[in-house]
Amino acid sequence: MSDIDVRKSKIRQIAWSITKYASCILAALIFILPILTIFLASFKEYDEFYTTSKLSLPENLFNFSNYVKAFIDGGMLRGFMNTAFIMVISLTGAILMGAMVAFVLQRFDFKLKKAILLIYLFPMFLPMVTTQVATFQIVSKLGLYNTIWAPIILYLGADVMSIYIMMQFMESIPIANDEAAMLDGASYIYIFNRLILPLLKPAIATIIILRGVGIYNDFYTPFLYAPAQELGTVATSLYKFIGPYGGQWNVIAAGVILIMIPTAIVFILLQKYIYNGFVDGAVK
Repeated sequence: MSDIDVRKSKIRQIAWSITKYASCILAALIFILPILTIFLASFKEYDEFYTTSKLSLPENLFNFSNYVKAFIDGGMLRGFMNTAFIMVISLTGAILMGAMVAFVLQRFDFKLKKAILLIYLFPMFLPMVTTQVATFQIVSKLGLYNTIWAPIILYLGADVMSIYIMMQFMESIPIANDEAAMLDGASYIYIFNRLILPLLKPAIATIIILRGVGIYNDFYTPFLYAPAQELGTVATSLYKFIGPYGGQWNVIAAGVILIMIPTAIVFILLQKYIYNGFVDGAVK
């Protein structure tokens, strides 16, 4: 290879490196700037928020009055408790149902196997708004409207994504383990509880994050089916700061930061399982 070709190759490598790092920096700025704007706004007073630049530093970085107002006046403590109650029951039920359905579909061959997968897949192609009238009538007829059990029931079912993730991980568990356990007299319930479920921790962690974030941030379902003030969640607790004469966006910004903290903590604690889950699922 001539010196000219070597120089051209180096120039291409340098250009590619510059483009790669520049795109990463641009993507980081796109994600960081909104969070930074909200963080700075959470320390500003009402007049300061509307008269200064959104990226300007607040006059007092130790002004926690917005956080106190969002937490107390917004009823965020009650919202966190209601949200935690909803998420624990909903995610537990969704994970168990998804694991059981995946166990049946992955371990057994029967005629309706593809039909069951199609039934779980079909609702993904239906616009959510087309089913709301029927869903609202069913919830009302069951006497669940304006109770905390209404969103729990709606979140409880397993979706096709959870089932697919579980099935992908079950493929790495040898069927020989099931057969050996059956020779020792183990039932399918024992095999599922003792052999299958403990090995699905990465899949369960992945589903907890994906489904949990959706439930945690969902405003529409709790607002529509459980509108009572004492049933408010973290997503609906800040709605009271928006009125016909304008919103207290500095207080809402403080509430958003408070809402982000538990999500960040859970992600940090479960990130090992999440990364393993995505990598293992991609390899399979």
